[in-house]
Amino acid sequence: MATNNHTINRLLAGTAHFLSSVLSPFLTPTYGVFLVLWISVLCLLPNGTRITVLAVILGITCILPMIIASVLHHFGLIKNHRFEKRQERLVPYLFCTACYIAAACYLYRVHAPQWFVMFMGGTALAALVDMLINLKWKISAHMTGLGGLVALIYQLHVQGLSAFELFWVLCATIILAGLLGTARLILNRHSMLQVIAGFVVGYACITLMMTCFG
Repeated sequence: MATNNHTINRLLAGTAHFLSSVLSPFLTPTYGVFLVLWISVLCLLPNGTRITVLAVILGITCILPMIIASVLHHFGLIKNHRFEKRQERLVPYLFCTACYIAAACYLYRVHAPQWFVMFMGGTALAALVDMLINLKWKISAHMTGLGGLVALIYQLHVQGLSAFELFWVLCATIILAGLLGTARLILNRHSMLQVIAGFVVGYACITLMMTCFG
């Protein structure tokens, strides 16, 4: 029985680590842009244009922050790339916020629709809010990312910007958010309240920017 429990615990931990990696905050902005370019009215753009925009956003919001994290780790400013300690998150949050602002500026320069620019602006706002909360209390950046994706899909639907029926896409994203929140709890990275707060911040910031300024 003890062996079976140990095996189950290892399986759960491995799955939790996998979900945390695949749904990393470094990747969720790129997932959002992918959704916009492939399931919204922008899916009518040429493939080359969509792939170029996606690649640039990946570079600005994922690869660049990961390089910055590696540099911070090299100089001993953070102990690992998981940013497990609240005190280690301030500088990465600052850089990520700057990267998201740069991504929003890029979308504006390539004449992306205002609502698309504001999605990235909402991502920057969410990172800024997380950073401020993090000064006193650890919040789940992973769940902020998933909350933002759920808000994005919902806004594409209610604003009539979707090219396809998004009900099942929305359901799948909500389920993924639940699985990710459970994963963060299994790994003991956050409390339940921190997980919920992260989701609310992501959802609220994207909704605010896309509805009020989009």
